[in-house]
Amino acid sequence: AAVAAGTDVGRRAKAAMDSGGLVTDDIVVAIIRDRIAAKDCARGFILDGFPRTIEQAKKLDEMLAKRGEKVDVVVSLEVPDSLLEKRICGRWVHKASGRSYHASFNPPKSLKACPGKQAKPKRMFDDETGEQLEQRSDDTKEALVTRLEAYHSQTKPILEHYSPVVAKIDAAKDMSEVWTAIEAVLPTREN
Repeated sequence: AAVAAGTDVGRRAKAAMDSGGLVTDDIVVAIIRDRIAAKDCARGFILDGFPRTIEQAKKLDEMLAKRGEKVDVVVSLEVPDSLLEKRICGRWVHKASGRSYHASFNPPKSLKACPGKQAKPKRMFDDETGEQLEQRSDDTKEALVTRLEAYHSQTKPILEHYSPVVAKIDAAKDMSEVWTAIEAVLPTREN
C-alpha cells in the first residue's frame, strides 16, 4: 500500500525491490509506523506475520515506545504439525474462479462420488464448471516440512521475546471456538 501510495517509505521500498534487494527492517517498520498512525488504527491494530525475527521485534518495540505504545498481546495459534499437514495438503482450488475445496473438510462433489478414494487430480473437479481443480505447488508434504522448520526456528525466539504477553490459543479446535478464544485475549479500547 505504501508503494502504491507513493509515500516516502513506499518509494524507498520500491527502490529496494526494483533493484532486486530485500526491503530492510527499518523500511518495513517505517511502513508499519505510518500505517498505524492512520485514524482507523486509533483503537488498536493487529499485525499478522510480523515480526518474523528478533531484530524486527526489537525495532518494532522501539518504534512503538516512541509513540508511547507497546505490544499488548501476541496471539500464538497452536496447531500440531500433523494437523497442519492434513489442513494444508488437502487444499484444492479452481484457479479461474478462486473457489476452494478441501479433500476432507469441503470436498467437491466429484470426490464425494468416490467414497473412500484419495484426492487425486483425476477425481477433483469444480462443482460449478466441472473443470479440473489444482493444488498449489507448495501445498505438498515436502514443502510443508521446509516451511515448518523455518517457522519453528524463527518463531520460538519471538515468542520468548514477548513471553509476558503471549496468549497461546488451541487452533486445533473448531473455527468458531478459536475465534472466541482470540476475542477473549484481545484488549478492548474505548474511543
